[in-house]
Amino acid sequence: MSTSLPRTPSFNLAGKRALVAGASSGIGVGCAVALCEAGASVTLVVRSADSLHDLQSQMREQGWDATACVLDVTDISATRDMINKQDPFDILVNSAGMARHGASLDTSIEDFDAVSQLNIKAGYFLNQAVAKRLIETGKSGSLMTISSQMAVVGGIDRAVYCATKHAAEGYTKSQAIEWGPHQIRVNTICPTFVRTALSQSTFANPERKKWIESKIKLGRVAEIEDIMGAVVFLASDASAMITGTSLLIDGGWTAD
Repeated sequence: MSTSLPRTPSFNLAGKRALVAGASSGIGVGCAVALCEAGASVTLVVRSADSLHDLQSQMREQGWDATACVLDVTDISATRDMINKQDPFDILVNSAGMARHGASLDTSIEDFDAVSQLNIKAGYFLNQAVAKRLIETGKSGSLMTISSQMAVVGGIDRAVYCATKHAAEGYTKSQAIEWGPHQIRVNTICPTFVRTALSQSTFANPERKKWIESKIKLGRVAEIEDIMGAVVFLASDASAMITGTSLLIDGGWTAD
């Protein structure tokens, strides 16, 4: 008696609309490229237009469907207006974030508010706006926040940053519970130190680089490409039963 063999769910994102916030550089660019390669139509959202149109041109030269949008996601009213005027986004990747590192005793109110405004408040309401449009139209979706391994551990000189990333994990879990009945999945991706233009100064310090590599069990820092497969996975049907959790891409940093 023959039996039907299972088939791997599709990673193909053709026909899906994706919004990538913080898409101008580094991890955000990688996420946008990965989604385009998988067949999605991608809207690139950045605060400044300086590099956005060049990025859009490069992506269109590859034959991908990429649209540019200049928007500061901390302007919640403007963000809502943009999302409400469009067809719903099936996929959200929020890669917009910031850090102002320093000793906890030296943290200023201004730095605390600036980091919290983007990493917590803007992210919370960006998820909300995308989810509302999906629910209004009866569509399912996958919402992702690029968080950090610091969302599950502490770090010297990183109290504010860690606080905001821990907070993002909290609202992710709660939103996943509330929106699960609408088939909207909400997750985070938590990378370790990733080699980008912004992190070069950190890796240029031999002592800091040695310390980082000693903490990462695989013995190397992450590259942007290490994040890209995870984004496609969480965006696709291959992760249809995954919500309310974090995908750690930390080379074993948090395994201790």
